[in-house]
Amino acid sequence: MYICPLCNNNSTPFYKDEFYKCSCCGGIFRPIEKLLDNEKEKERYESHTNDSDDLGYQNFVSPITNSILKEFPKNDIGLDFGCGKDSPIVKILRNNEYKIFEYDPYFFDDKNALEKKYDYIACCEVIEHFYNPKKEFELLKNLLKEGGVLYLMTGIYKENIDFSKWWYKNDLTHVFIFQEQTFEWIKKEFEFENMQIEKNFIKLF
Repeated sequence: MYICPLCNNNSTPFYKDEFYKCSCCGGIFRPIEKLLDNEKEKERYESHTNDSDDLGYQNFVSPITNSILKEFPKNDIGLDFGCGKDSPIVKILRNNEYKIFEYDPYFFDDKNALEKKYDYIACCEVIEHFYNPKKEFELLKNLLKEGGVLYLMTGIYKENIDFSKWWYKNDLTHVFIFQEQTFEWIKKEFEFENMQIEKNFIKLF
């Protein structure tokens, strides 16, 4: 039995010896001995061929960028947390004269970015990589100004999905998988007043 890295409750085996499911928040996670070390994890991210100029990539992140462009003025301050090597979110927003900072533990490890407070934070295909999601969500909530908005994109598991055939689990860096009930727990635990979920796009505010 393993303790859930998000809510510290007990879990039960979910898929082979690869994933366990929390009995409280519903998070589905890899046990600690299955996690890649930092070097192998970075190698995996280095292999990504992400290009912020790619229109398909820009379209993929558009639920986040369109929401920010609609809901925030240019002079508000944002953060792309886990931005990777070349962020289309940063590209699009800066092209629209928005003020957005970047942070990534492997590619933009600027600790100064973690000393500011932000009107909005974007995390696109990031939270499923959290080895310690409790610690990371505490950080994200602390980085937001009062009334700030956290925009997330991640694959959400639903019971009608055949987990054994679900491609999303096959990436070894996808170590914590969320269900809608997991986000309900996050909303309550970290004292967000509202939450919206549409497909793989989550908004906490």
